[in-house]
Amino acid sequence: MAVERLLVPLSDTVTVRQTVGYAVQSGLESADSLECHLVVAMPYDADVPESEQYSEDANGLLSRARNWVEEDAGDADVTIETAMLGTDEYLFGPRDYAEIFDAYVDEHGIDRVVLDPEYQPGVTAQMLQPLERELERIGVAYDEAPVERSARRGRLAGGTEDFDRLFATFLLSYGFYLVLGDPTYWFDLLTGAAVAGIVAVSLARVTFTVPLDRVQSPLRIVRFTIYIPYLLWEIVKANLAVSAVILRPSMPIEPTLTRVNSRVRSGLPLLALANSITLTPGTLTVRATNQQLLVHTLIPTARDDLFDGGLERAIRFVFYGRDSAAIPSPRERGDAEIVGGDEL
Repeated sequence: MAVERLLVPLSDTVTVRQTVGYAVQSGLESADSLECHLVVAMPYDADVPESEQYSEDANGLLSRARNWVEEDAGDADVTIETAMLGTDEYLFGPRDYAEIFDAYVDEHGIDRVVLDPEYQPGVTAQMLQPLERELERIGVAYDEAPVERSARRGRLAGGTEDFDRLFATFLLSYGFYLVLGDPTYWFDLLTGAAVAGIVAVSLARVTFTVPLDRVQSPLRIVRFTIYIPYLLWEIVKANLAVSAVILRPSMPIEPTLTRVNSRVRSGLPLLALANSITLTPGTLTVRATNQQLLVHTLIPTARDDLFDGGLERAIRFVFYGRDSAAIPSPRERGDAEIVGGDEL
């Protein structure tokens, strides 16, 4: 009896139900029986505080997907396997996801991977196209589910979540405008409100890619105000260290490129970390992809500070709270690698 073995990576998207249905239908059309492997790839390892919540969500998604397969299969001969992948490692980008799927394919004799066109494995941006290229590179057979989905561009405003985005973007834009202008002058107050309104309507969904939490978002603002003096202190220290090196006749600089796998999500947290590193003299973020940073360091002490992860811990405190600041440093995790210069 012919058996079709399918691997279906799951993420909580609007098209995941259709993807599972397509996998069951296409598998039973090409074979007498179906072995359906439903998996969720974990973007965080067990040391990251938000991994517990993500594990709960993943288990719920796997349970729903199992029910969908049973519903679509009816009386057909279908075996269902579920698993969470990447629980003992940290997945950063399409290549990591492709490699972990490849290992699962080899271990279980999978015939085909069925991909959800909206697949988002715990990151903020849709990444199917890079994942497709990585699967092709390593020779994994895949099939994109032909699902029906609404256009990616939705209404700019509608519902509580969109109002929160609009309001938050308006306040940030208005406050920034008044900082640059005169908050006591009526013309600046009026034009600032007009400009902030235009920015909010145009860029609210771009600025905040996920819905805002009415409790956590104000707390993050409070934590950010605590973070600013810390960042200023780090900038002052780095200025003194770089100045001391420049004033020495021997100029003991060691320009080096370093790759750091940070423990922050992509999106706004990664942007904040990358810009904080760049603001600190002696370091420059060259590239930020998913959770991976490529940083140019000018002097050894700047590189040591990067490996110690002080700024990373501070950013995690701002976005995720006090418990997240207790994670090991990049040096302790082994997540920092010199890609240009001497070995660490």
